[in-house]
Amino acid sequence: ALLMTIGDICNREVVFARKDESVLSAAVLMRERHVGSLVVLDESGGKRIPAGIVTDRDIAVGVVALGLDPERTPVGEIIGPEIICAREDTGVAECVALMRQKGLRRLPVVDASGALIGLVAADDMLGLLAEEVSGLAAIVAREQRREQAQRQATP
Repeated sequence: ALLMTIGDICNREVVFARKDESVLSAAVLMRERHVGSLVVLDESGGKRIPAGIVTDRDIAVGVVALGLDPERTPVGEIIGPEIICAREDTGVAECVALMRQKGLRRLPVVDASGALIGLVAADDMLGLLAEEVSGLAAIVAREQRREQAQRQATP
């Protein structure tokens, strides 16, 4: 997995909202699709360019707690000033390092033109890497058993 690219493992079914959509419609979409975050897109250039990520917590803390009207507040107003994305040809290890360095749990994945192609979440990476580590542990255990069996067979 460490030699794979992030494009190989990212989730290509991304739930998204446009920057000009209301926070209310984004919240409804989250509820319908059973997700806690959406990628917010800027489609002004005809491409789906990630502009940010909005989470259910962003809505609770940045809209509801401030008494803002979720119907009149565009989702683009509650996203951060910068978005960090990974190119699809980025290696998994490099992507993990970027997420750790920037403190990100989710990272949009884009093609060479900057258009959204997927999303990678820390939870998904953890599952993938856990499988790899588990596979390595199985190899070590098998080797130890083989060695013990050889020693017992040889006087």
